[in-house]
Amino acid sequence: MPRDEAPPRLDVIGIGSMVADRMHRVRRIIGPEEKTVLSPLPEGPAEATYVGGLMLNQLGWAALLGARTGVFGKQADDPDGRMLRAAMDRSGIERHLVLDGSQSSLAQIFVDDEGGRAIYMAPAATAETDAAHVRERHGDFIARADRVSTEISQLPLDAVLETLRLADAAGAETILDVDVPPSEAVPTLGDRETLEAVLQAAHVLKPAKSAAREIVPEAGDSALDVARALRERYGSRAVIVTDGEIGCAIVTADGGADGHDVPGIRGAKVLDTTGAGDAFLGGFLAGRAQGLEWVDAARLGHAAGAACVEKIGAFPDDAATLRARIAELYEGPPVAGLSAPTEAPDDSVTGSAGAGEALASIDVTLEELAALRARLDAERFERALELVRATEREGARVHATGVGKPEHVARYVAGLLSSTGTPTTFLHATEAIHGSAGQVRAGDLVIAISNSGETAELLAAVGAVRGLGARILAVTGGLDSSLAREADAVLDAGAAREGGGLGFAPRASVAAEVVVLAALSAALETERGFTRAEYHARHPAGALGKRSGG
Repeated sequence: MPRDEAPPRLDVIGIGSMVADRMHRVRRIIGPEEKTVLSPLPEGPAEATYVGGLMLNQLGWAALLGARTGVFGKQADDPDGRMLRAAMDRSGIERHLVLDGSQSSLAQIFVDDEGGRAIYMAPAATAETDAAHVRERHGDFIARADRVSTEISQLPLDAVLETLRLADAAGAETILDVDVPPSEAVPTLGDRETLEAVLQAAHVLKPAKSAAREIVPEAGDSALDVARALRERYGSRAVIVTDGEIGCAIVTADGGADGHDVPGIRGAKVLDTTGAGDAFLGGFLAGRAQGLEWVDAARLGHAAGAACVEKIGAFPDDAATLRARIAELYEGPPVAGLSAPTEAPDDSVTGSAGAGEALASIDVTLEELAALRARLDAERFERALELVRATEREGARVHATGVGKPEHVARYVAGLLSSTGTPTTFLHATEAIHGSAGQVRAGDLVIAISNSGETAELLAAVGAVRGLGARILAVTGGLDSSLAREADAVLDAGAAREGGGLGFAPRASVAAEVVVLAALSAALETERGFTRAEYHARHPAGALGKRSGG
């Protein structure tokens, strides 16, 4: 934008939990001293990582419903952090992040057959954020927002309070999601005095009923009575108390002091209740940004919450499908951009959704490769080159292996290296523990390729060749993975996004693996002074044979 043009205003921004959710399915949530067996997730494995975190979920659902959103705070520059930031970019959530956290926030989530869940959280970077960080690094960003949302969940209370004060001074409406009760917040997040100051400072309080009842136990069990008691105590502009599938109660200062019970949506096909409250608040804030009254905004929030529980994972990862589902469930005034499709798209015409997705997938891959190039340094390649040099000095050999799509990459790189002066053989990883590891001798180098670095079959093969005295060069996006820890050197081939509608199938990660290994082959070719005649001797046929032999 021109230098004299102010950055655009944002409907809602937030600071708080941005979490990599490790999801597991179980028949039931177990107690102490019990054991159980994990069930497969829809993707197949027993564990999968999803985008999550109270604040990131909330902003994702608000963005899905048309709000201009942004996120700020502290994060880590690790694989989980890159995954989370890629999700922000896909959803159009503007980022104002400082990447100096120790590691990304993590949650281990166990979901039972009824959709209930148990969550174990490691706040990490979120918990490392303090008031000075908010004041010194994000004040200008806060001033751009009409609404600022924060939480009592993982963010320290002094950082929450500073956020609320800065937003109020900038004229923004502030929203506080009270996700944990005082008994959990104190002393984990701060002291009782700061907690009371936070509750007093927020313009809009959105507690779950279980947390709210602990603040005003005298109010009884009714969500509406609890909301009234909270507004009376703290003088809030509005209090919204959520009560699961029952719905919510709203009490406001502008004509709604008696309050309203807003029923939830019954009949949702519950698969996973994780993030339902986050989706509700995201939908609610999107509705308010579009000018809906409090009750209608809550109805939109309920529709988003119901759509959320019908899928695994809390972040809105399939925008078109989820918007259509929310449109089916929402009963209120029209919302811009929210309508169910009336007919199936015609992918045969130019500009169709399918063609657009093809081009978008290429864009994702190019962006991921650009990010990879920015991360890569000569030191990692130098360590990899030294492994190859040492292997060749000792008269040992090079092998390449992988499982799934990386198996095809391994076959490719074996051919590429062999054609450019580094004889390399393909090692079948799953056959390696059934005898094929015998092709590897002490001193050989095995190039092991895996995006996650946690593929069980590959790790078994690596263990087998390690036992035979082989060296390991890992090519992986999991720089802190089991494979990376086992390796003598590691080349980063990480891709936070894969591209495609679901974002699961290996696309950008395969491109990253190929590019990194092709770069290694180029370095080896140049280093040994590989000649055109030598290349032709190894590749006499085809168009390349004609060109190299001419």
